[in-house]
Amino acid sequence: MSERAIKIYDASEMVVGRLASKVAKAALLGERVVIVNAEKAIITGDRRTVIEAYKDKFNIRTSYNPRKGPFHHRRPDRLVRKIIRGMLPWPRPRGKNAYKRIRVFIGVPEEFANEEKVVLEESRYDSLKRKFITVGDLSFELGWRNPEVA
Repeated sequence: MSERAIKIYDASEMVVGRLASKVAKAALLGERVVIVNAEKAIITGDRRTVIEAYKDKFNIRTSYNPRKGPFHHRRPDRLVRKIIRGMLPWPRPRGKNAYKRIRVFIGVPEEFANEEKVVLEESRYDSLKRKFITVGDLSFELGWRNPEVA
């Protein structure tokens, strides 16, 4: 399968699940995908409920030795990448190869600053009446500290 051009998605004000499904499909089709501004992506739902759900997930450990994991990410770029991984056929080679073609960044790196970014209008969060939390705020609540973003 030949490598295609890189698609750069701007995750600002986009619902993570909708964006992740489009990105996962593009990666499965063989495209290299880059997501920028991962900390500005949106998770819909009540702020308190979303934070509690993620904190409950963090308490899951093995019974015989809790220090052996599973370990969960707190950084926004890693959280978004893990959400995308859930939409891929992960245990199979096809899913693993697609996962390798996905890169997620906090902010916009210099190498992609002047490139044209794809904006998915169907993934955009257009109604401010519903409750939401950004991935950056969720990461901060989970213990991630970055003075440049937070």
